[in-house]
Amino acid sequence: MAQIQEDRYNLAPKKFNMWIFIFTSFMFFAALTSGFIVYAGGSAAHGLNIKMPDAFLYSTAVIIVSSITMFLASKAAKSSQFAKQRLYLWLTIILGVVFFGIQLYAWTYLVKTGVYFSNPNASLSFIYVFTGMHLLHIFAGLLLLAHTLWRSYRSIEQVKNLYSMQMSSIFWHFVDIIWIYLYVFLLLNQQ
Repeated sequence: MAQIQEDRYNLAPKKFNMWIFIFTSFMFFAALTSGFIVYAGGSAAHGLNIKMPDAFLYSTAVIIVSSITMFLASKAAKSSQFAKQRLYLWLTIILGVVFFGIQLYAWTYLVKTGVYFSNPNASLSFIYVFTGMHLLHIFAGLLLLAHTLWRSYRSIEQVKNLYSMQMSSIFWHFVDIIWIYLYVFLLLNQQ
C-alpha cells in the first residue's frame, strides 16, 4: 500500500507537466488563429476564399470516434479489463493513423485545386500551418498511445497502467478538441 501511495505522489508532477504542455499547445493554436485573423483583417483579398475539402469533415468524424474508443479504453483499464483496454487502444491508434492519412489526402486535394503553401494569398498558407502543426500533435499522440499499449502488454502495476491511460487520454482528447476548434475556424473563414 505504501508503494502505491508513493507512486501516486511521484506521478502527480508528471501529470501537472502534461497539463502545462496542453495549456501551452492551446495557446499556440490560439496564437495561430489570432495571427490569421490579424492578417486577414476582414479583407476579402486576404481571406481564404475557398471551400474546405470534404476530407476535413471525414477526418473530424474519425477523430471523434477515436475519442470514443479512447474513453472506452480508459474505462476498461479502470475496471481491470485488460483485453478490452488493448482492443480499444488498438482501435484508437488505427483511427489516429486513418485521421493522419485523411489529412494528407486533404493536402493533395488542396494542391490539385491550386492551393499551395507558398501562395500570393498568405491566408491559404495558414491552412497548411494549422493542419501541419495539428498533425505533429497527432504524431506525438500516436507515440504516446503506442507506449501505453506496449505497457499494457507488460506486467506493470495497475496504478502505473492507469497513469499511462490518463496521460494518453488527456492528450488524445486534447488533440480531438483542437482539431474540432481548427475545423470550425476554417469553416467559418472559408468564404
